[in-house]
Amino acid sequence: MRTAAALVATGSLLLTTPAAAARTPAAVPAPAPGSPSASEARGTAVAAARAASEGIGFGPCAEEQELPPTVECGTLSVPLDYARPDGERIRLTVSRSRATGKDPATGRAVPRQGSLVNNPGGPGVSGMYFPMLGVVPGWKRLAAAYDLVGYAPRGVGRSAPLSCTDPTTFQQGPAPAPQHPSAVVKRERAARAAAYARGCAERSGDALRHYTSLNNARDLDVLRAALGETRLTFLGSSYGTYIGALYATLFPSHVRRMVFDSAVNPAPERIWYRNNLAQSAAFEDRWADFRAWAARHHDVYGLGDTARKVGDSYDVVRERLAREPAGGKAGPAQLHAAMLKAAYYDDHWPQRAHALSAYLKGDPAPLVEQAEEQPEAAEAENTRAVYLAVECNDAPWPTDFAVWDRDNTRLARRAPFETWDNVWTNLPCAYWPAPRQRPLDVRAGQDALPPTLVLAAERDAATPYDGALELHRRLAGSALVTERDAGSHGLAGGANACVNAHLTAYLLEGRVPGRRASCAPHPAPAPAAPAS
Repeated sequence: MRTAAALVATGSLLLTTPAAAARTPAAVPAPAPGSPSASEARGTAVAAARAASEGIGFGPCAEEQELPPTVECGTLSVPLDYARPDGERIRLTVSRSRATGKDPATGRAVPRQGSLVNNPGGPGVSGMYFPMLGVVPGWKRLAAAYDLVGYAPRGVGRSAPLSCTDPTTFQQGPAPAPQHPSAVVKRERAARAAAYARGCAERSGDALRHYTSLNNARDLDVLRAALGETRLTFLGSSYGTYIGALYATLFPSHVRRMVFDSAVNPAPERIWYRNNLAQSAAFEDRWADFRAWAARHHDVYGLGDTARKVGDSYDVVRERLAREPAGGKAGPAQLHAAMLKAAYYDDHWPQRAHALSAYLKGDPAPLVEQAEEQPEAAEAENTRAVYLAVECNDAPWPTDFAVWDRDNTRLARRAPFETWDNVWTNLPCAYWPAPRQRPLDVRAGQDALPPTLVLAAERDAATPYDGALELHRRLAGSALVTERDAGSHGLAGGANACVNAHLTAYLLEGRVPGRRASCAPHPAPAPAAPAS
């Protein structure tokens, strides 16, 4: 779930009013058999009560956060270890834009509905930018009714940041990306993964074990209390849906409205090794969608008039870059990273197809430009460190590389595009030094939650559609809105007006479209003619 699609969510049958200055949170239910320990449940209640009393002292944001004056920032103190709420604490950064209180179309006053909290995914991604969306036309109605609240989860950015290696050595320039690696490459990458896992332990010590999805869910409840909300209105995208699902299981009485946008499959046996296998298989289908689109526009790009021929053109580019990286910067790994974005978001298709076309015609500049789109080294290393800490801590992983080799060699025969790159991303979990948890059995019975909303695209590769079906099945009373025959990752606030209409009705009025609804796909992107 290496993604950061960010958008919006919220909704419930009970409105939070400003008079909810009764900042005391509802009682935390006793842990069920097999659920997290009673001490952590008590610790969360202690931390939430403390946060409700202290609140968050919002003020101007630090200059390096590059947020506009309309956004204010503060920090939230949470326990590193919820079993010891009076022990070491860490501080999370929080951002907020206040509800405007005016309908953008009519100028009439709009009742405030509380805070809308967003987690954009990851793990390892900051949501501090989220309040900036309040000025975007499609978000103004929500920004009229809600304070838009973003935050950087534990470990991310300025929130007790994690690091596993020297960031200056993290990005090493042009690199190979074989789709069927040799035994020598596998041994080298396994050694590199083991070294990275050791670096995580050496740099973080015993604190490393506390960077988990369950603690992210507990942090969310403390944030709810600090904002003065008796119930949470939340939008989780991608990995953020898993945090939301855990929250709904741990704190069902604290849920007001909750949107799960591009849902992770929460089945315990799928967290996280099998989810990543499923993701690699789904990326092959999405890569085929891009190739088919490029083939339909062969007159524009000249990459081939069939999906197979477009794939052949891509292979030619990849092989040439292996011999001589473009501009000394773009090798096969950088090419793959750029094309992977096209598998996440189809609005990247014209730009990516143009870059391939231009390179084959002798102009490497667009490929070099795409290679330079990556975040700066310190941010990229921090994102990877948090991603691995959370996913490696969350669940058991195979500890024998032979298992990874067997499963992924088999998978790569039919899904070569992303399979081995996904292995190298996650392989430090095979050598992880911190204790592994057993995933929580996410579920909510009938009437345990107010209605919740699940958004999903049928051909989403980053979070395959079966995850939305599984989450919908596990949360009784949830409504599932499906974008048919489409695969962009992250739907809320995106290109599909039908999806956004369901979302807005839920966020502003608490209405859900029955148990299931579907929307026609948003239009495919129009081709852009390559520059002369």
